[in-house]
Amino acid sequence: MISPDEIKITAGKWWREVLQCEVNGETLFPKTLNRIGKIKPSETIQNFDQVQQEINSLRKYSKEKVGYGYTVAWSESNNRKVGRNLFPSNISVDSLEDYLKLLKKEDEFKQFKNWSLTILAEFPELKEWILRNPEEVIRYTNDWDNILKVCRYFKTNPKPDVYVRQLPIDVHTKFIEERGPLIASLLDFIIPDHINRLENNFLLRHNLRYDEPLVRIRFLDLEEQFKGLPDISLPLTRFRQLAINSRRILITENKMNFLTLPNLKSTIAIWSGGGFYVRYLADIPWMHEKQIFYWGDLDTHGFHILNQVRGYYKHTKSVMMDEGTLQGFKLQWGKGSITNNAQLDFLTKEEHEVYMYLKANDLRLEQEKITHVYAVTHLHGLV
Repeated sequence: MISPDEIKITAGKWWREVLQCEVNGETLFPKTLNRIGKIKPSETIQNFDQVQQEINSLRKYSKEKVGYGYTVAWSESNNRKVGRNLFPSNISVDSLEDYLKLLKKEDEFKQFKNWSLTILAEFPELKEWILRNPEEVIRYTNDWDNILKVCRYFKTNPKPDVYVRQLPIDVHTKFIEERGPLIASLLDFIIPDHINRLENNFLLRHNLRYDEPLVRIRFLDLEEQFKGLPDISLPLTRFRQLAINSRRILITENKMNFLTLPNLKSTIAIWSGGGFYVRYLADIPWMHEKQIFYWGDLDTHGFHILNQVRGYYKHTKSVMMDEGTLQGFKLQWGKGSITNNAQLDFLTKEEHEVYMYLKANDLRLEQEKITHVYAVTHLHGLV
């Protein structure tokens, strides 16, 4: 037989639906419990005292005795051994008031009702958000004044193009940063046409400025230097806007190799942070028009990065990532690095064979272990 505590547990599972019904102007009650553990005749005879204790407990905490909560419907049973007794045949919660008092959720429900009305009065488009996230309305009950200030600003200024600290909102920066995921989920409904949906970062998603990564450029042709500067670093947005005369681009994985590249006719070298930070170079308009070379470690990671770059620029050629270079520095081989099993669709047949050899034999040849003389000779062969 179900106990008073088990009734509360079952009723607690209705909470989300109760809140959703309130938003929709509906009611869930009266609602009957599906399973109450009805007593079998054999159990009555064998455990009569225990059954009576359970029945008494059920009655003691029912609406019949305390004035609210669950209602028990009783049916009489006559047994020649234990006589006439009442057993529960149905248990229900008959009203919202009974439900809230049973679970002691009157205050939470009041908070939800007040804030959902306030939110929808100003942002009716958030009804679907509330239906999907009713518990969040209660969870942030102390924050909604400030949350709505932020939403109000973005609704009228969907593309601020300022740093978050510069937003003219009477809410401190840390609040917006800490509540970023929540605010972002709301703005998805409020300004859906102004969201950068491919971005998860709050700042990028909502057209705010941020501390951008720097892309470093070396002009390997002294005649094509930028205002006499052979080596410059630019924020990513500025890098995207460049107009570069050089015909060739050399991307390196290792910073020291980047710094020691030789002078090369009509060539720039790019270092975006090394490794998988080449993602910053994705879809740079002017790079599509250039010859692109990538020089990475001869290991599985290096080929994964090469595959990544070629996903952005299919005409990219690899440099010193071939069988000849690998075998030429056999004494410099080291232990390979762990990598995932992603399919590398953009490698050439020869590159894929080297990749599989490195992977099968757990090997790597780092860029730094290729002699500078060999590298310079090879690079001069590119132009």
